[in-house]
Amino acid sequence: MPTTAWVTLQQQAATARGVHLRDQFATDPQRFARFSLREEGLLLDYSKQRVTVEVMTQLRQLWQEAKGAEWISRMRAGEAINHTEQRAVLHVALRQTGAGAYSRPEVQAVLDKMERFCAQIHGAHWRGATGEPIRTIVNIGIGGSDLGPKMAVRALAAHRLPHLDVRFVSNLDGAHLATELAHCEPAHTLFIIASKTFTTQETMQNAASARAWLVAALGEAAVARHFVAVSTNLPAVAAFGIDPDNAFEFWDWVGGRFSLWSAIGLPVALAVGMGNFRRLLAGAAAMDTHFFNAPIEHNLPLTLALLELWNTDFLGAETRALLPYSQSLELLPRYLQQLEMESNGKRTDRAGNAIDCNTAPILWGEAGTNGQHAFYQLIHQGGRLIPCEFIACIEADFALPGHHTKLLAHCFAQSEALMRGKTQSEALSETTHNNAPELAPYKVFPGNQPSTTLLLPRLDPHTLGQLIALYEHKVFALGVLWNLNSFDQWGVEYGKQLAGRLLPIIEGSAPVHELDSSTAGLMSACRSAP
Repeated sequence: MPTTAWVTLQQQAATARGVHLRDQFATDPQRFARFSLREEGLLLDYSKQRVTVEVMTQLRQLWQEAKGAEWISRMRAGEAINHTEQRAVLHVALRQTGAGAYSRPEVQAVLDKMERFCAQIHGAHWRGATGEPIRTIVNIGIGGSDLGPKMAVRALAAHRLPHLDVRFVSNLDGAHLATELAHCEPAHTLFIIASKTFTTQETMQNAASARAWLVAALGEAAVARHFVAVSTNLPAVAAFGIDPDNAFEFWDWVGGRFSLWSAIGLPVALAVGMGNFRRLLAGAAAMDTHFFNAPIEHNLPLTLALLELWNTDFLGAETRALLPYSQSLELLPRYLQQLEMESNGKRTDRAGNAIDCNTAPILWGEAGTNGQHAFYQLIHQGGRLIPCEFIACIEADFALPGHHTKLLAHCFAQSEALMRGKTQSEALSETTHNNAPELAPYKVFPGNQPSTTLLLPRLDPHTLGQLIALYEHKVFALGVLWNLNSFDQWGVEYGKQLAGRLLPIIEGSAPVHELDSSTAGLMSACRSAP
């Protein structure tokens, strides 16, 4: 049953559809001041969203009606709010590095173990089987064991330590591993096998192939000096040939897409140093404190969540474009695709009932300015409502003269163009050639595309930690608002089950039977290929 606030928002949305953002800015010179937040060193400008004071008031009322503060308390208390798997959700405990209320000794022990290991690698005290130092790290994982650390290593490129190359392999397609191994020398390469259970098919197949590559070059005994694990399955780790002392633990209350802060972040610590990894944790912890304690009107993650709810369920947007104007953040859209769509891409509520509104929009995007030469045409003139989220840094992480000011100019110009649009009369006035009336319709931009701009002071470990935790808490808040479990992923498991059933058929050890005609036809084509 829709609440009073929900019904009011439906009425307000009907009004909002007839109001242009250009007119809202013209009638309210204080719109930026009214709809922007400066918190934790970050600036969130949502004045180009199609909201009013009244809309924001009702959106915040929805959070109150959903008992958002109670859900935060339940998460922090370690209740099994992942109710379908009976697990707590305590990834925030991974970055509580002091003596906080829910600081955990086991977390500190793993961080200390990571620090000792990084010191060995960076100081060239850890040597490979031939006595050579390690120069290349290859992380083998998938999903959260790959996307998070890979994104962070790329984002912190300006902070990378010299003389250590960190690479990532995730795809079951042999092309991924083969092309990465082409850049590696066995004597100088260390593999991190990141799998909680040490049974994930994609990861273990890649690990087995990497092991065979190493053994062919250096012999069986070399495995112990060239492989470490991030896992809880120590017997499987030992059976692989890895000394259990070289396994880094994490726990069942750490969901894969929230695991960057755990030992899954080991490749990040190796790439940028353990000191910078701790700064990453500190940035996330600062955002935790902000989300838990900031008033609703000043809460950054909650504001982003409420805006997404408004655009998705009241204005009818089906997608959202994430547009970081930072090449270092080029992998952020891909990382957030998993974080947001795997968490909230669901249609069943906590009581097992169908949700009667849309949930997570499709997330896509690309680093600016590359995206401007690819899909911005569609956003500007394609006729679809596509809320956009711009992210930019005031300071450049690579300060080449003449680059960063132009980059910022493009970022701000795109958000202005999406808001303002261009009218027929404006198009006519700027067209100088003889066929101006015929060209003018092609140069009209509807505008009124909502956007948010998030400005970071700079991209460093602390602000990256803030940024990632900001989106984690946004996901949590939306899960509360939609009354769904953001922390399971049963939709991922079904395809794995079917793949297990089909594998013996495609390998030829089982007959093709009890399959739909399409799947059977595809399998037969593969089996009969020369």
